[in-house]
Amino acid sequence: MRFSTSEVASELGGELVGPDVVVDGAGIDSRTVEPGQLFVPIVAARDGHLFIPAALDAGAAAYLTAQPPVGATAVVVGDTAQALLRLGEVARARLGGGVVGITGSVGKTTTKDLVRRCLATTFRVGASQRSFNNELGLPLTLLNAPDDARWVVLEMGARGAGHIRRLAAVARPDVGIVTSVALAHTEFFGDLEGVARAKGELVAALPETGVAVLNFDDARVARMAGMSPCPVLGYAVDADAEVRAEAVALDAELRPRFFLRSPWGDGEVRLGLRGVQQVPNALAAAAAALWCGVDFEAVQHALGEVAGLPLRMEVHRSDGGPVLVVDCYNANPASTEAALRSLAALPAARKLALLGLMAELGEQTEHEHRRMQLLAEELGLEVVGYQTGLYGDARVDDVAAAVALLRGLGAGNAVLIKGSRMAQLEDVARAYGEAAGVQSLAAGGVAPAGPSPGPPAGTSMRRLSSP
Repeated sequence: MRFSTSEVASELGGELVGPDVVVDGAGIDSRTVEPGQLFVPIVAARDGHLFIPAALDAGAAAYLTAQPPVGATAVVVGDTAQALLRLGEVARARLGGGVVGITGSVGKTTTKDLVRRCLATTFRVGASQRSFNNELGLPLTLLNAPDDARWVVLEMGARGAGHIRRLAAVARPDVGIVTSVALAHTEFFGDLEGVARAKGELVAALPETGVAVLNFDDARVARMAGMSPCPVLGYAVDADAEVRAEAVALDAELRPRFFLRSPWGDGEVRLGLRGVQQVPNALAAAAAALWCGVDFEAVQHALGEVAGLPLRMEVHRSDGGPVLVVDCYNANPASTEAALRSLAALPAARKLALLGLMAELGEQTEHEHRRMQLLAEELGLEVVGYQTGLYGDARVDDVAAAVALLRGLGAGNAVLIKGSRMAQLEDVARAYGEAAGVQSLAAGGVAPAGPSPGPPAGTSMRRLSSP
């Protein structure tokens, strides 16, 4: 979205220093800022102001600053992070189209990708990058949306009460999707009711002319219908809803297929994504896109075109070794249960789940890990904990031991690798790939081994994605 810096200064109540130039979009990372963008330095553990010269060298047309300008064109403001939020509001006001907001304990990013692909069959669309869903990522998405976008698709995360309400005040969504209320990051919300209240802030913020797209299989999400000021469109696999999946099945690659029923048409859908948990995500996307005016046949086709992201239900096969399912981008009880059920669906003689810690569960930590252990046993799966004894006595404590365990399993067997990012189970997947000669693991989509990288140059330690 294009602005003159004099307009930026006026909207922010800031001071323009230097020539009045036009900026097109915005960035907070000096390494990825694009020519012509407005650079916004964020101050936290690292001071983004230090990277203003690098951003200008990369082609930034101007920058915000809360410190004395260092040349070129600057807009001086009191707080750059608050200024970014305000610019997001301005960008939303200029947007000629509508906004789809998505929240929930699990499934936000995948649902966003599915919604974006469905809408893009018919409309000009902007969408959040990766999992950018907080007070930095959301306004950036609005500012970087095409000027002629008919729809912008936004993730909305929260790490406490009021966060989604603030994001919704900036984005003013027309469509609100709530995917789930689950035990994820409950240490920030107290309990599931706290999570539900936080996610429900999106529904309460919708206009009367909008629509709330709610997962009716989740009782806490279904109850949000009572707080919606606009019509509600339910989706479900098991419950009664306007948009439903019937006859759900998984193929040998764990890709779901199902029969989609909706007020706009009925037909079979085959997903490119893997795992049973993708079915409700696809239903949410279908419901939203159909309400927005996309033809049913276009939705059918688009749902099958979205591929999985790295570390999310990747399926790897090799001669003489087990089928390996790598799903360690993150983990909570809902996603772990879905991954275990997907593993159970694979045709294999021996099925083993190598499970790392599920983080940020607060006082529910021990109970939920034990529950996953019992579920695995019920499904006929072996469980081995990775650097944790919360799943029982069977455990391995380092990469070498984990790789030895996996290499002891031959063809005809299957393994799930699942855990929160802090467990760094991608290291195990990569090391196993190198040892077993599985190139798709050793040099493919698995993230680099070692600690998670720090924030990009010019950004803060403030999370770019939140639960």
